[in-house]
Amino acid sequence: MPNSRSSQLSVFHRPVPRRQLLKVGSGLGLALSMGALPAIAHSAARRLTSLSNDPFTLGVASGDPTSDSVVLWTRLAREVLSEIGVYNDVLEVRWEMAEDENFSRIVRTGTIASTSLLGHSAHAEVRGLNPASVYYYRWHIGNVTSPAGRTKTAAAANDNNTRFEFAFASCQQYEHGFYTAYQHMAEEQLDLIVHLGDYIYERSWGENLVRAHEGPEILDLEDYRARYSTYRSDRDLLAAHASAPWVVTWDDHEVDNNYAAEIAEDDQTPEQLLLRRAAAYQAFYEFMPIRLPVGRQGPNMPIHRRLRFGKLMEMSVLDTRQYRSDQACGDGRKQSCAEHQDSSRTLLGAAQKDWLYNSLATADATWNVLAQQIMMASLRSQDEDGNQLWPMDIWDGYPYERQELLQYMDEVQTPNPVVLTGDIHSNWAADLKLDFDDLSSKTVGSEFVGTSITSGGDGQDMTDYGLGLLSNNPHVKFYNAQRGYVKATLTPQNWLSEYKVVDKVTEAGAPIQVRKRFAVEAGRPGVQEA
Repeated sequence: MPNSRSSQLSVFHRPVPRRQLLKVGSGLGLALSMGALPAIAHSAARRLTSLSNDPFTLGVASGDPTSDSVVLWTRLAREVLSEIGVYNDVLEVRWEMAEDENFSRIVRTGTIASTSLLGHSAHAEVRGLNPASVYYYRWHIGNVTSPAGRTKTAAAANDNNTRFEFAFASCQQYEHGFYTAYQHMAEEQLDLIVHLGDYIYERSWGENLVRAHEGPEILDLEDYRARYSTYRSDRDLLAAHASAPWVVTWDDHEVDNNYAAEIAEDDQTPEQLLLRRAAAYQAFYEFMPIRLPVGRQGPNMPIHRRLRFGKLMEMSVLDTRQYRSDQACGDGRKQSCAEHQDSSRTLLGAAQKDWLYNSLATADATWNVLAQQIMMASLRSQDEDGNQLWPMDIWDGYPYERQELLQYMDEVQTPNPVVLTGDIHSNWAADLKLDFDDLSSKTVGSEFVGTSITSGGDGQDMTDYGLGLLSNNPHVKFYNAQRGYVKATLTPQNWLSEYKVVDKVTEAGAPIQVRKRFAVEAGRPGVQEA
C-alpha cells in the first residue's frame, strides 16, 4: 500500500467509478463473509510447531456475552508471521477455556483458522457455558501461549439477579495521553466494559502531543490496521480487554471525523467515503471481540444489537453514524435553519429505529439501557446577541427524532430507560424531558455522559464553557471536564453511577478518585446526587 499522504489522497480524492466501488466493496464483503470460509480454511490450515517470537503482542479480549456464550478474540502480529514467511498462509490457532486461573478445570477447547484476509485476527464464539459465570481463556499457536483473559457470561434471561457492575468509556486519542484510566478499570474485575466509540482517531488533533501515531491521516485498510495496532500496543488497554468482556460500538473517528452516512467531513465524494468506510468497518471487526454482523457487505455493517443480563438489565447498542442525515446548517453550534427544522432527518435510520422501538415496546428488564454515542439531553447555548445555538452533531441537531423517541418511551412505558453516552470529552448527568424548554415537563429517562479516556489532554474539573451550558440547561445536573470513566452499579432498586477521574493523562500512573456519584431510583426517572 502507498505510504505517503499524497499518494493516498490521489486515490481517495478523485472520482471513483461505480464499477470499481462495487468491486472493492464486494471484495471486502467476501473477506467478511465467513459463512463458508471456516470449513474451507480449516481443511488447509497450517499447524505451526514453533515460533521464535511471541505473536500475541496485541493481546486477548472477549465480548458480547450471552447467558451461554461469549466471543473470544486475538490477533497474530504481522511482523512475527512475516519473519518466518507464513503471513499469507492460513494458520491454525487453538483456544481453551477454564473455570479457574490455573487452567486445571478446562471446560471448552477449539481451533480457529486464521487468515491474512482478516489480518490473522481470530474470533471464537464459545457456546454451552453456564450463565453468570466467570471463565478464563487463552490461545496457543506453535510453542507460544497467549496471556490469559478473564470473561463472564450474562445471567439467564429470567434470572432474578440482584447486582451488576460495569464501566463505560470512550474517546481514547493515543497522542493525547496515557491510558491510566484503563489500568484502574482492569483492577475492578467488572462484569462488563462498554466502549461507546472513538476507539481510534484517524488523524492527529491538537498541538501538545504526548506520544505519536504512525503515519498521516489513515484512509485504506492497511492504514486502519496499523492504527489499531498502535492503540493495542498500550499495556493498560490490553489489561482492560483481558479483565472483562467488552461491548463495543463506533462513533466517527473510527472512519472520518463527523462523517454522516455517505457524507465525509472534507471534499471526498460519497463513493470515496464508502471505500474508506468499507476499509474502516473491516478493520473494526478485525480488532474487536464481536460476532460478525449479519447483513454486512463492504461499506455496510449493521452493528446495532441487544444484550440481556437477566431481569436486571437489557442493553440496546446503537449506531448513530452509519445511517444519519448530514449535520444541519453547516455543522457546529449554529442557529436553527430550514434544514434543521426538517422533521424527516434521522440519526438512527428507518431499520434501526424500527428495531429499537420494538425493543423499547417489549422491554421487561428493570433497567433498559441505550448504549450510544452522542448526548441526548439538550445542550443549547446563546450567542452574544441572545440567539439560541444548537449543537448540530448531537441529538440537538435532530430534535424531531429525539422528541419522537422520548415520547415513544413514555407511551409504551419502557421501564427505567437509561441512556449512556460518550463523544463529548466531559462528564454530564441529565434528566431526559418531554420538553427541554419546560423544567416542569415530565421526566421520562436519565442520561449519564462519560468523559474521554485521553482525548483533550489533562482536562479541568470545571470550565466556563461547561458552566455556561449548565446555566442554560437546568435539566443537566452535573458537569466535569477531567478524564476517566463511569462505573455503574445496578440493583433492582437503584442505579448508581460513579464518575471516576484522574488528574493527569499526560503523565502515566495517576491515581483515580470518585469525583461525583449520581443515582436513579427504579420507578422514578431522573438523576439524583448520591
